[in-house]
Amino acid sequence: MSGQGSAGNVIAAVCSFFIPGLGQLVQGRLLAAILYFIAAAILWIVLLGWIIHLVSILDAALYVPPHLRRHDAARHAHG
Repeated sequence: MSGQGSAGNVIAAVCSFFIPGLGQLVQGRLLAAILYFIAAAILWIVLLGWIIHLVSILDAALYVPPHLRRHDAARHAHG
């Protein structure tokens, strides 16, 4: 997937809207997906799952892959 704001991130955010962690899984971030899913499941028991649900959506939407972060940092340092 491309960088932040890409169609891939939008798809990932929509996936996380339906199931917390699914967007991270779509992005290939297995550990993050598992953590968001488990955290949401636990927090929904005490009716606070919506918080981690929203965080999961935002994380998927704003994710920038590490290889693009390094590229942007190098570009800004020379610009």
